[in-house]
Amino acid sequence: MASLKALKGEGHWPTLLAAFLYFDFSFMVWTMLGPLSTEITEALAVNGFMMTPDQKATLLSLPILAGALLRILLGFGVDKFGAKKTALVSQGIVIAALFFTYLQAEAITYGQLLVVAFGLGFAGASFAVALPQAGQWYPPKLQGVVLGIAGAGNIGVVIDFLFAPKIAEIWGWDSVFLVGAVLSSIIFVTYLFMAKDAPEDVYKPNPKKLSDYAKLLKDRDTWWFNLFYAVSFGGFVGFAGYMKVYLMNTYQPEMSALGLDWLAEENVKVMAGYFGAVCIFAGAVLRPVGGAIADKMGGIKSLYIFYGTVAILAVINALVPLPFWAAIIVLFLIMANLGMANGAVFQLVPQRFGKDIGIMTGIIGAAGGLGGTALIKTLGWSKGAFDGYTAGFLIFAAVVLVAISGISLVKTRWRTTWGAAVAARI
Repeated sequence: MASLKALKGEGHWPTLLAAFLYFDFSFMVWTMLGPLSTEITEALAVNGFMMTPDQKATLLSLPILAGALLRILLGFGVDKFGAKKTALVSQGIVIAALFFTYLQAEAITYGQLLVVAFGLGFAGASFAVALPQAGQWYPPKLQGVVLGIAGAGNIGVVIDFLFAPKIAEIWGWDSVFLVGAVLSSIIFVTYLFMAKDAPEDVYKPNPKKLSDYAKLLKDRDTWWFNLFYAVSFGGFVGFAGYMKVYLMNTYQPEMSALGLDWLAEENVKVMAGYFGAVCIFAGAVLRPVGGAIADKMGGIKSLYIFYGTVAILAVINALVPLPFWAAIIVLFLIMANLGMANGAVFQLVPQRFGKDIGIMTGIIGAAGGLGGTALIKTLGWSKGAFDGYTAGFLIFAAVVLVAISGISLVKTRWRTTWGAAVAARI
């Protein structure tokens, strides 16, 4: 990856900065229901609506599902209307959803929250706008560092878990949506004045057609990569979205005691946010490390290691009654390996689909979102059906083992066909 110094004198830094701010804050907004899940559940209960585990999982998974599907829609918007117009409309919808939730506050209904959750999906789909817009200003040799900067948004979910529960404790859960709306409005204005679509002498648009997607969907390797990313990114975003619910349902007494002893924090929901942030942080920051490991030992071998570790840890978490400190270590390592697996998958994708990397990023990203949706729903079903998460973690481990089996099925063909023609280790 080129260094930051290589960007000097190249491209359009205001657009790169605007794209980074847009994507980072969008990722934060996209996942903000997760750290507020307990507070929202209590608010609805006051009004007489008792959320079942399945309804809670539906609410938490809807932004992930909407974000996955809307990536394709916004991708077409970028081709048809340009990245800037598409981004502004998308941000406007998200800001409207945030202000609406704040204004409704305690009077909001479950049905209205589902609509809001769908609106937040436009924030999750920002991936399909911010990265292409930043990338179109820069030459191919700088795409790695440019997309790395513009796409450094995973840390937004960590920010959510650190601050959202505390803000909710002081001013109420609805105030978190006001903070999100105000910050998003500032980003909207900043983006409006700083971001520009690249002129045609810098970047010539190559609009994608539905037939381009259909052609790639007929390729069996597309579906293997969809499976691998549905496991890694789906696992990361799924566990992140459900982390607070899981911790509150499983380790509330332990977190309450530690909060009083360590931080004099009486609110266990705030402590759940802190512990959730610790676990999610590992997956958010270790993605580039996973890519670097894959560069060195090959994407296939590294995926064996990352997926194998995740499968073992998921089974341990399902079958062994772990004390709280051990459970946090296990969850931390699961998230760390999922984050590194994300980097390993995208070490392989450009080697296989270099000419179609734009479309493939959208397709695989959507698969990742669908994987996250399925994981949250599975955990919610497990809690509702068995009053625990053993079944949910075992099902996830089984899916990871299917992915490992898939790697075994394709590795020889990959290494002897397209893998033999590229310089990178496969």
